[in-house]
Amino acid sequence: MPPTETWTFVDGQWLSGNPSLMGPRSHAFWQSSSVFDGARFFEGVMPDMKLHAERVNRSAAALGLQATMEADAIVELAREGAKRFGPDATLYVRPMYWAESDGPNSIVPDAASTRFCLCLYEAPLPPAGAGMRLTVSPFRRPTRETMPTDAKAGCLYPNGARAIQEARSRGFDNALMLDMVGNVAETATTNIFMVKDGVVMTPVPNGTFLNGITRQRMIALLRASGMTVVETALRAADFASADEVFTSGNFAKTMAVVALDDRDLQPGPTARRARELYWDYAHAGSA
Repeated sequence: MPPTETWTFVDGQWLSGNPSLMGPRSHAFWQSSSVFDGARFFEGVMPDMKLHAERVNRSAAALGLQATMEADAIVELAREGAKRFGPDATLYVRPMYWAESDGPNSIVPDAASTRFCLCLYEAPLPPAGAGMRLTVSPFRRPTRETMPTDAKAGCLYPNGARAIQEARSRGFDNALMLDMVGNVAETATTNIFMVKDGVVMTPVPNGTFLNGITRQRMIALLRASGMTVVETALRAADFASADEVFTSGNFAKTMAVVALDDRDLQPGPTARRARELYWDYAHAGSA
C-alpha cells in the first residue's frame, strides 16, 4: 500500500512524508524500546485525544522511558497537525516515544535519551456495516510477568502480527487470541465484546491485554443507554454461541464480527447501537 499524506512533528518542526529518525545504533532500532498510542481525527472531531496522550506517557514510564511532553501539549500539537490536511480528512494520530541510546548496558534504554514524535496520516475508517471474520488463534497473549502488557509497546505487536498472518492463511481477517490459561483476551488488534440474551459481555482485564480507551468508552456509553455490560472471564465457546460479536478499537472504533471459525454471524442491533452511540459521543465535543 503506497503511503498516504503524512505529517510528523519531531524536534520542534513539522516534516512531511516519512522522515528517517533512527539509525542502527538507536536503542529502539535493535532493542524495541518504543511506545506509541493511536487516536483518530474524523468528521472534524478527535475523540478522547487527551486520554490517548496520557496513556502514551504512562506507556513510556512502563518501558523505562522518560515522557517529555505534557498530555495537553500533545493534544494541542494534534490539533495543529490536523489543520495541515484537508477539511474532510480522516486521520490516524500517533504520538510516540523511543529510546535513542543505551543505559548502563546495551539492553537497558537510557531514559534521558528518549525522543518524541507525533505522526498524523490519512487512514480511512472502515465503512458502517463492515465486518470481520475471526478464527481462534494458536498464538496466545503473554502475561505481565513475561512482557510489558501494561504499555502500548511496539515489542508486543509482532505477536499479534503473526496471529493475523496465520489467520489470513486460513481465509480469515483477524484472530481471537486467548490468554495463557485459555480465557479469551482480545483479537490481535482490538478488544472484543459478545451479546447473549440481551446482555453485553467482554473479557475482564487481567493483565494480558490493554483495557482500551475505546473499550472503556464503549462500556460507559452502552451502560448509560440502559444496557447491561458485564466484564467477566469468557472462553472461546462462549463467543461461538453468542448472539452477536463485535469489536472496539481505535482504527475502526467498532466493527461487527460476521464469522467465527465455521459459524457465520450477522451484524446485530447492539453492534449498530454501539457505533451510533460512539459517533454521537464523538460529535458532542468529546475531544
